[in-house]
Parts: sequence; structure tokens; C-alpha cells
Amino acid sequence: MELEIRLASSGDRDEIWKIFRETIKAGDTYAIDPEISRDDALAYWFATGTRTCVAVQDRQLLGTYILRPNQAGGGAHVANAAFIVAQDARSKGVGRAMAVHCLEEARRLGFRAMQFNFVVSTNESAIRLWKDLGFEIVATLPKAFRHPTKDYVDVYVMFRSLAQNSEANSA
Repeated sequence: MELEIRLASSGDRDEIWKIFRETIKAGDTYAIDPEISRDDALAYWFATGTRTCVAVQDRQLLGTYILRPNQAGGGAHVANAAFIVAQDARSKGVGRAMAVHCLEEARRLGFRAMQFNFVVSTNESAIRLWKDLGFEIVATLPKAFRHPTKDYVDVYVMFRSLAQNSEANSA
């Protein structure tokens, strides 16, 4: 059955929390307290001004992403996003499908670029995906993340324009 990516509903909150908790608890990809409460996690994932989507297959929620402005005011034309995929759905194209959907949504909503502020350097699958989708590492934050097993590791800021061809360099 085909993967469906749609806006999240309140009925998705329990499954989102389950995937969020398993991802954050590992402590190796997000700078979020691994002990975050359910209420705080869902408040973050469904914050005002955030577009929250889910990836569903055979009525099973396999992943979710959020899309929002990276900054307010003069920086609101640059999008920011975050993605989480259920442990048993990883390496099956769910993250890529959500990323492509997210980039299309960002363009549709009028964003001119997308920036990831904090990509942990040991998250090799994410970095490979973002590079494959046209993102570049524009900054390295040395030893900015305390990894649970690898000590302090670098973090990347990754960026790509969403403008069409001739506008690409002026985003």
C-alpha cells in the first residue's frame, strides 16, 4: 500500500508521542531533553505557526515532520523543519518521502529557503539525505552536541534555496 503524507490531526497525537519519545529518548539526534514530558513534547510539535504532517501506511503512523519559519520578521521567509521516523520504519524511504513532501509544502507556502540549525554530525543518514536533496553544510559548530556514547561531536547548519533557477542565488 502507498505511503500517505497528510496534515496531522488530534487523533494522531498518541502515535506521534510514541515515535517522538523513542527518538528523543535515544539522545543522539536532537538537542531536546530525553526526559521531556508528553505535554511539552506535543506542545513543541504542534506549536502555533507550525505545520505538522504525518506519514501513514496501512493505517500505521510511520513518521512525522514539522515545518515552520526558522525565524520571525525578516527571517520568516526561511523555513525550518524537523523529522522523526519510527524505529521499525527507518531505511525504508519514509524519511525521504516526508522530506520531499516538506520541501514541496515549503515552496507552496512561499518559503524561499530551508535551514536546519542543528544537524548532529553523527546522524549520517540524515546528512546523506539532506545533501542528496540539495542542502549544503554552511557552518560547523565544533563539539556543540553531547552525544550519549561519542562524547562531544560537531553540529552542522545546513541550508538550501527553494527559489526557482534564476532566483536561487538571491534567497
